[in-house]
Amino acid sequence: MALGTIVVFGGLGVFLIPLSRKMQLIPFFLGTKELWIQISAGVVFGFVSAKAGWQIVELPAMAKTKIFFVELIKPIKLNFFQIVLISVCAGIGEELFFRGVVQPWLGIWVTSIAFVLLHGYLNPFNLPLTGYGIYMVLVIGVMGLMTEHLGILTSMISHTIIDIILLAELSKAILPEQNNKDEG
Repeated sequence: MALGTIVVFGGLGVFLIPLSRKMQLIPFFLGTKELWIQISAGVVFGFVSAKAGWQIVELPAMAKTKIFFVELIKPIKLNFFQIVLISVCAGIGEELFFRGVVQPWLGIWVTSIAFVLLHGYLNPFNLPLTGYGIYMVLVIGVMGLMTEHLGILTSMISHTIIDIILLAELSKAILPEQNNKDEG
């Protein structure tokens, strides 16, 4: 599935960026700022956003949502290499498509809302999850701004780091019933 993300979304991005951005791929990939600035901004923003996102997931009001995601991820038993592979594929593939192709047509904020909707984080029947989704819309929106003002590499790195940290946290999370089993 990870490789499908990078091949399908990334491939569509590479093919459609010249049409949607009205510029060649290489200048788009290089961005408007030096690579060290893009890399640094991506690492810092990704780390801070992921850690803040995990703090939200850890809130008592988010307990059911956390359990849902842990039960979704933990049985897969992802090792660190798999977490990194999934995260890199999503970070590159999804950003190429959403930032490179969709964002010029829909704008930063509509693209961000659509991205978060497609990931299932905005649900009017689950207000805690929607609260987290609103946080993610803001994060994704800032990534859209970084793409425009720094370069796509910043968003790719941020996205990758966010996914690595959150998948790692979900993979090692202990649910309340697991504590009871361990004690009994």
